[in-house]
Amino acid sequence: MAAPLSVQVEFGGGAELLFDGVKKHQVTLPGQEEPWDIRNLLVWIKKNLLKERPELFIRGDSVRPGILVLVNDADWELLGELDYQLQDQDSILFISTLHGG
Repeated sequence: MAAPLSVQVEFGGGAELLFDGVKKHQVTLPGQEEPWDIRNLLVWIKKNLLKERPELFIRGDSVRPGILVLVNDADWELLGELDYQLQDQDSILFISTLHGG
């Protein structure tokens, strides 16, 4: 069983508006059978942090196009995207690149 993890989840570029305007969240993810990955984290975020309009953040089991994801300041595409296994004290930043005009 995977131990609980403490991670920082941060939202920017307007994405924070979907989370009651709160940019930084220090969260403890509970222990579970399988290791935590980004895919599981997104489900947890949707259930526990997302306050409105999930369609602006989630599409299917991933983030919607236009949301940049950084793990410890590295592009998640270099780390395996949804399959990246979270480590204790990781920092995950979601930045919306979609802006109205």
